Amino acid sequence: MSSSSASSSSAAFVVICLLHSLIALTSGALMIFHMKEIYTFTHGLETATKLLGSNPHDQLLIQTSDSFSGLLLFTIGFLLFMVSFVRDKGFQSFFAKGCTVLHIFMALWRVYFERKVEYLAWDWLMKTFGDVILALSWVFFLVYSWREKYD
Repeated sequence: MSSSSASSSSAAFVVICLLHSLIALTSGALMIFHMKEIYTFTHGLETATKLLGSNPHDQLLIQTSDSFSGLLLFTIGFLLFMVSFVRDKGFQSFFAKGCTVLHIFMALWRVYFERKVEYLAWDWLMKTFGDVILALSWVFFLVYSWREKYD
């Protein structure tokens, strides 16, 4: 394998990791600081009011849960940023396979559970499509690196 083909698959890994990192960092920060606005923008005012809770205790619990979910997503984005600089081909392949499986499980979770939530029923298809696209980006990297390996 030539060094130019090795660097091109590494470049693809870096680009995919950085794009996923940017998505996770942005989504996580928005979840932490602007969840009410996101609910209102994505679901409308009436549904957002229902999703944010009906009494102060529920509202605080939901805000805390959303903030911790956002913090977890932000942390994942930061880890993706750090992983993007790993140059080991074996690790890159293993990581891409793991991310593909993770996105597929997330899409399945949305199909089997999230679509049953009355207020989110119309939203699950779009999110599932997003999960499939994110999984396909990792599959693209795997196919690209396998092509280089067996050329």
